[in-house]
Amino acid sequence: MHTPQKLKALLDQLNTVIVGKSAQVQDSVACLLAGGHLLIEDVPGVGKTTLAHALARSFGLQFSRVQFTADLMPSDLTGVSVYERAQEGFVFHPGPVFAQVLLADEINRASPKTQSALLEAMEERQVTAEGATRALPEPFFVIATQNPLDQLGTFALPESQLDRFLMRISLGYPDRQAERALLAGQDRRDLLSTLQSQLTLAELHSLQQQVQAVHASEPLLNYLQDLLAATRSGRWFVQGLSPRAGIAILRAAKAQALLAGRDYVAPDDVQAILPQTAAHRLTPTQQAGRGALDQVRAMLEAVPLP
Repeated sequence: MHTPQKLKALLDQLNTVIVGKSAQVQDSVACLLAGGHLLIEDVPGVGKTTLAHALARSFGLQFSRVQFTADLMPSDLTGVSVYERAQEGFVFHPGPVFAQVLLADEINRASPKTQSALLEAMEERQVTAEGATRALPEPFFVIATQNPLDQLGTFALPESQLDRFLMRISLGYPDRQAERALLAGQDRRDLLSTLQSQLTLAELHSLQQQVQAVHASEPLLNYLQDLLAATRSGRWFVQGLSPRAGIAILRAAKAQALLAGRDYVAPDDVQAILPQTAAHRLTPTQQAGRGALDQVRAMLEAVPLP
């Protein structure tokens, strides 16, 4: 199978499990192809965890899941050293973070101390535990889910942590037709166990390199810089996007272009992924009277195309 067919088979398989959410499924695949981490924010019961499981299985990656709670300690994530008599010394037992895909379920229920332990893993792709630094497996993706912040017992993720996520998506309730398919069809958990890996590790690595090789023209880069400048103008947001966010947006747009079967980035790609890649990094000005997502969309309308 050629690359486009492989990617189509991957998307088709995911869409059989997550019904009626093809845009969000495509965003999730683009996020992982771009080597980023994914944050899924929504009310309980709409399929956040199912999507994370389906992604790991379809990409053929080793998977571990941690349920974040208020009493979860950093060592519960990273691992601990235990004295073993046979070895006559302490032996490190790696924690669940040593997986290719880590599902951090309800990440905003953990204390800031535990959230920051995950920060190093996400940014540096390594863990420092008990004085030693250990590399994490390649590739390493965090797929985190969080409940809306007005729910009880949640700690808002700080800006520095949100910035580590390439994308934040929301699944939302299914439409009537998709919900009927869920009600009448097979249990999603049973479906998950039937999923086949669609990519080998080498193919995934090759796809990630292809994403980096996607061409971005001068006019396209000018357009992206216009959008970054608009976020910093003070008209739309309290603070603008950082250069790191700009690089992340371009990477996501390249992945979007590859999924569309192109070897160059079009303005449509930037527009398609900007709300998901930028809104969680921005705070609207008080006069805006709307959320960050709507504000990003309004800004997109206002910035002229190249």
